[in-house]
Amino acid sequence: MAKTGPRNQIALKSTESDHRYYTSKNRRNQQGRLEIKKYDPTVRKHVVYREER
Repeated sequence: MAKTGPRNQIALKSTESDHRYYTSKNRRNQQGRLEIKKYDPTVRKHVVYREER
């Protein structure tokens, strides 16, 4: 049975490569797209990850 509530699964895609992180976010608190700087193992440096829909 699926969970109900404001927390949904999202995918964060790297701006430098095709690497993705999968996480969840509370849509009640943050309606806009998420943008985080994280480590990208394919290019071996920190890059910006953006939420894709």
